[in-house]
Amino acid sequence: MTHHRTLSPSLIALALASAFPVAQAQSSAPAVESKKDATQLEAVIVTGSRRVENLKDVPMSISAMKGEELDAYNASGQDVRALSGRVPSLNIESDFGRSFPRFYVRGLGNTDFDLNASQPVGLVYDDVVQESPMLKGFPVFDMEQVEVLRGPQGTLFGRNSPAGVLKFDSAKPGKRMDGYASLGFGRFGAVNFEGMVNVPMGSDWSLRAAGIVQTADDRIHNPQPTGEKNLEGYNDKAARVQAAYSNGGFHGLFKLQGRDYKGNATTFRANIIKRGTNDLVDGFDFKNYPSDGLNVQTLQSHGLSARLRWDLGSIRLHSITAYDRAKFYSRADVDGGIGSRFGGVPDGPSYPGQPSLIPFEAETADGLPYLRQMTQELRVESNTADPLQWIGGLYYFNEKQQVDSFNFNSFAAGNPQNGYAVQHQESKSWAAFGSLNYAVSADLKLRGGLRYTNDKKDFDAQRTLTPGGGANTALLTANPKSSNWSWDFSANYSLDKSTSLFTRVATGYRAPSIQGRVLFGDSISVADSEKALSFEAGFKTDILNNAARISGTVFSYRVKDLQLTAGSGSVNQNRLINADKAVGRGFELDVQAILNKNWRTTLGLSFNDTEIKDASLFVAPCGNASFQFLQPNTGCTVLDPAGPVAGTVLIGGNDLPRAPRWVANWTLKYSTELAGGDLYVLTDWAYKDKYNMFLYEAKEYKAKAMLEGGLRAGYAWGNGKYEASAYVRNLTDRQQVVAAIDFNNLTGILNEPRSYGVQFKVSY
Repeated sequence: MTHHRTLSPSLIALALASAFPVAQAQSSAPAVESKKDATQLEAVIVTGSRRVENLKDVPMSISAMKGEELDAYNASGQDVRALSGRVPSLNIESDFGRSFPRFYVRGLGNTDFDLNASQPVGLVYDDVVQESPMLKGFPVFDMEQVEVLRGPQGTLFGRNSPAGVLKFDSAKPGKRMDGYASLGFGRFGAVNFEGMVNVPMGSDWSLRAAGIVQTADDRIHNPQPTGEKNLEGYNDKAARVQAAYSNGGFHGLFKLQGRDYKGNATTFRANIIKRGTNDLVDGFDFKNYPSDGLNVQTLQSHGLSARLRWDLGSIRLHSITAYDRAKFYSRADVDGGIGSRFGGVPDGPSYPGQPSLIPFEAETADGLPYLRQMTQELRVESNTADPLQWIGGLYYFNEKQQVDSFNFNSFAAGNPQNGYAVQHQESKSWAAFGSLNYAVSADLKLRGGLRYTNDKKDFDAQRTLTPGGGANTALLTANPKSSNWSWDFSANYSLDKSTSLFTRVATGYRAPSIQGRVLFGDSISVADSEKALSFEAGFKTDILNNAARISGTVFSYRVKDLQLTAGSGSVNQNRLINADKAVGRGFELDVQAILNKNWRTTLGLSFNDTEIKDASLFVAPCGNASFQFLQPNTGCTVLDPAGPVAGTVLIGGNDLPRAPRWVANWTLKYSTELAGGDLYVLTDWAYKDKYNMFLYEAKEYKAKAMLEGGLRAGYAWGNGKYEASAYVRNLTDRQQVVAAIDFNNLTGILNEPRSYGVQFKVSY
């Protein structure tokens, strides 16, 4: 029998102290951070429990990002995907470019590209759940904090959060006249502007307005006489106006925000994966993109919300009302190349050692001409210092949307439309929830919660113009209903003033989902609701006289009836399936430390071991492998055993898709006083392990491990009023395939290339 030694927080603290220089008593704060006490880390305040609490007192695994971190990650004009891998167990990706981000926490996410797709990671922006994928990619600017809540959040945040929640909180209006403006210029003609102004308006009102503009020139050229000529430029604008009112026991916060994005859809690149490997083909040229399809993407969204609070002595009442709209359109050359073997049109591109293969053209578009979401939450909570604290509330959600799918003829003049299908869906959900916190003693605190959720969806879909001719479909309908009880129980024990231990068991629930993308199929699929059960335990400790902080968590979870998205072989179509069960286990580690007078560092590390537990579950693998009769030695190399139906493979035992086992991040900052100002240099690095791109395993569709780094150097003067900086993102210019299209050819999607630039910021 093997005996394992358990590391206590004090032993981990000793290991950290030996790995880094001991913090000095006389230190100065980094250039842009508070100088209240540079020898100690400030307390991290979070609101993931729906109360304002010290991170150390919250019995769950939470990471928080704010201020300087977010500025560094967004310096090059990146979208929300810049946060991927920046905290343990978080992955973010997209097959749509700057829109439609897909979030994964502890390996749980959803690879579905349909605009009606649901996700098991909730996104809450200023206390409002953003359910549609088109609302989840709102630009990150003028933020107070971003919190990542890992594990099921079914009690306080409700349905569709069995993996966790990302909580974005924008900076609120204040009582002081101030503001800032930041302007940056970078590679590929990038221009990034962000500004904010805060205006007090008498004793009761204050106003805060903020905006961002991110633009870039096209960086890819199509040498073909047809198709989109220049790609990957964008113009992304967003603004937010907030008004705060406070008088006596009443507080109101009113918000209007909107986004207007114009650019390109993801660039799908045909035949760029070297067969039998996950390498790029020889002779690949990033700037060159032969294509016969058009490519455009637009997104407009806006939202209104009113957050009201009444302090009524021993209780506090909250009302959160929100209304969101969005309109979206995205068109791309999904086959990623030119020509068609079946159409008798010479195809390409070819690469040394890998001749081209485009069996059939695939130029499609998806639109969201109408999306409307309305939410209402009423929450009442105790407002005393008693040992027993409580929260109770009601929640209502209503969403209506239409999804359009189009197909186009790439070989006719003007690429005319020759296919159309439409989906309509109305979703209604209501919930009642409650949570209790009880201080057994000054050191031991217990909390538990319960939530009842009722869901209903009314859905229809129809194909009214069939690509290539043929019969259209009848009106297809689905009306799934479900209800669920979610609960959680946790305990937090303070060993001393600096160290706390916690344990938590929690459940989560994802409502039934519908895949009605019938442009290339004659049926819809419905996935039953999934239910998650999670166990975790951990510690949080401040060491070295509060100069360093360590948080660690071990976890294990089980998801029954896991909703998965399966491809349809050589057809550009998805179907929803339920796996009998999936399991995950691992750990997370977060470290922050002041090393000495001039140096600060952070370290994050997570391990996520996931597995699909369903011995009889099978799917169709890559369709491109079925075109050997057109050209031998083509298509992907499947590693899974054959399934019970010809052309299928068994996927039981596989990792969950897009779920890297190891995720790590590290930052190091040097700062020093210089000529009356502050000079700083900051480097940040993020590592993601290899992962399966799809449910099945194939050599070509196993993404490589990736290490990406950034560097930022700057100088702030005039008591922080002025700041000039320079940055580099993807420092090593690592270029590799991060996602793929598998139905037609070896089409790949690449990570962002190296970017660099300069910024100037003035605060007043």
